[in-house]
Amino acid sequence: MSRPARTLDLPLREGVAASAVAVPVGPWPTVLDFLAERLPALSRADWHARLTAGDVLGDAGQPVAPDAPCPTGRRLHYWRWQANEPALPHPETVLHQDEWLVVADKPHFMPVTPGGRFARQSLLARLRQRLGLRELSPVHRIDRDTAGLVVFAVQARTRGAYQALFRDRAVRKHYEAVAAHRPELDFPRQHASRLQADPERFFISRELPGAPNSLTEMRRLRVLGPHALYGLQPVTGQRHQLRLHMAALGLPILGDAFYPEVRHAPGVDDWQRPLQLLARAIAFTDPLTGQARQFESRLQLAAAQGHWPD
Repeated sequence: MSRPARTLDLPLREGVAASAVAVPVGPWPTVLDFLAERLPALSRADWHARLTAGDVLGDAGQPVAPDAPCPTGRRLHYWRWQANEPALPHPETVLHQDEWLVVADKPHFMPVTPGGRFARQSLLARLRQRLGLRELSPVHRIDRDTAGLVVFAVQARTRGAYQALFRDRAVRKHYEAVAAHRPELDFPRQHASRLQADPERFFISRELPGAPNSLTEMRRLRVLGPHALYGLQPVTGQRHQLRLHMAALGLPILGDAFYPEVRHAPGVDDWQRPLQLLARAIAFTDPLTGQARQFESRLQLAAAQGHWPD
């Protein structure tokens, strides 16, 4: 019986932790052949350059050459980053830091964790690099298009306790959104529906008939001429829940490229028209200290301030 590979204690690179990929039985003669086919986000030439530079490691932490035989049943370790990673227009702001938690304001267009075109410019990598906190990890997520509060656990061993709060719906979350003003709709109100991932387009979800698995409490906070500022409190946490529920009422959030219909594919960013959705406030009882925790974003939605292109 083969012994399981040990976990490598590899350093961060510009805030990005090493990733690992297991090598299954397959037709790849060399490591380069495997990486180029299974991880095509990088070109074959890019993988060759990384392997040549010693930036791909085997299970023992040794650099792997491009023409090395494919190590079936083992893992390869690499750092996820793009040579031409897009620059983002606004930085994050750290609102709170102690021995247990970091809370940051995330701007529009910045992903919480590395993915797609972004690694070093993800909120997690930027905070790890900026604060020198190797074990920092998010305890929840918000969409890349959404701005506002994100909570991080400072210590890996405590992350599960904070994540359990979100899983058990023990966190009070308040969002703000700007959408059309429809005076015929009564507020406050609730919207419940069944949400499910679209089977053909992985990046969106749909409302479908059936027992509801999502619930949002909604208020109209103030009228802004043809638009209004809405307060949204998600009771559940389905993907794109707030965006779908607003669109279902005929109130698609300003700047939403996916709902009620897809206007462009993921990764095409309109810097002038960011999604007008903000994670405004979050509150919970700290599972480790028993302390009442409450945080509020300092960001403002552009459309709520009268700054929205015609």
